[in-house]
Amino acid sequence: MGTVYITHEDAFIGKTDERITVKANKQLLLDVPLIKVDGVVVLGRATVSPAVVMELLEKRIPLSFLMATGRYLGRLEPEMTKNIFVRAAQWEASGESERAVGAVRGFVRGKLKNYRIALLRRQREAPELDLQRGIQRLEDAIAPIDTTHSINSLRGLEGAGSAAYFGCFPQSIKNTLFHFPGRRRRPPTDPVNSLLSFGYALLRHDIQGAINIVGFDPYLGYLHVERYGRPGLALDLMEEFRPLVVDAVVFNAINNQKLTPSDFTAEPISGAVSLTPDGLKIFLRMYEEKKQSKFKHPVMGRQCTYQEAFEIQARLLAKYLMGEIDQYPPLVRK
Repeated sequence: MGTVYITHEDAFIGKTDERITVKANKQLLLDVPLIKVDGVVVLGRATVSPAVVMELLEKRIPLSFLMATGRYLGRLEPEMTKNIFVRAAQWEASGESERAVGAVRGFVRGKLKNYRIALLRRQREAPELDLQRGIQRLEDAIAPIDTTHSINSLRGLEGAGSAAYFGCFPQSIKNTLFHFPGRRRRPPTDPVNSLLSFGYALLRHDIQGAINIVGFDPYLGYLHVERYGRPGLALDLMEEFRPLVVDAVVFNAINNQKLTPSDFTAEPISGAVSLTPDGLKIFLRMYEEKKQSKFKHPVMGRQCTYQEAFEIQARLLAKYLMGEIDQYPPLVRK
């Protein structure tokens, strides 16, 4: 089953034998075996029984809390793995070390190459569009990555490439009922930005779970500078997956009319836009289906799901930081 999403306000999450149950208004909404659960995400307000908390901790299943709008609140985290060697290598590489710069090169290269591939695919699908300028700007940002030795300079390349990609974003939206005014985060004030922010929050939950399994400290990143309470490494590893998973789901939902403007609601004071309960169910189902879709991993040479790829990439990063491989290979899908 993968991740369990609880969207019903004031739900009660309980445990019966080896199963998680979700009830609301004395009605059973969900009954699923724990063996099928990789993670639990609560959207909105819910009560979690002590028995469920104990079971999730023992089985090393993360529990994340998000606002109904997708804003991340926090998570219940099982104990770190005992692999101190991974964390030692992670901390040893902190700062402007050669290893840190190499890791950041991988994160930025993966993200920008996947952006470029997405625009090239869109250009092939719709030759009447003129995306060449954005594609060229991305190529200009990708070209100097291997010869850039400063993390700040690599951040600049990442920013330039992202700006080029989002500059072309409106042309990738085929549904004329949706518009993209530019990337707006806090809060998202239109449906497209709402989906992006919500999807990235879900992706953060999944990536953080993967790096905890491998044994990393999620708060020590390289591309994302240290900030109290921010899981920098989870955000680092997210970068290459943003276009592959979240952006792909957003385009599918909008362009194939899985969601319509009526599936969104706006908060009257802040203007924050979020999904309605019905829209939320549709988007969560699409996100979960994307995570479970299979492809051939270009490095491992075997079929895997995106859910599995999160952990594969975390393990490849661990191998790189521990000196077992010469370069961190980001996941780039052609």
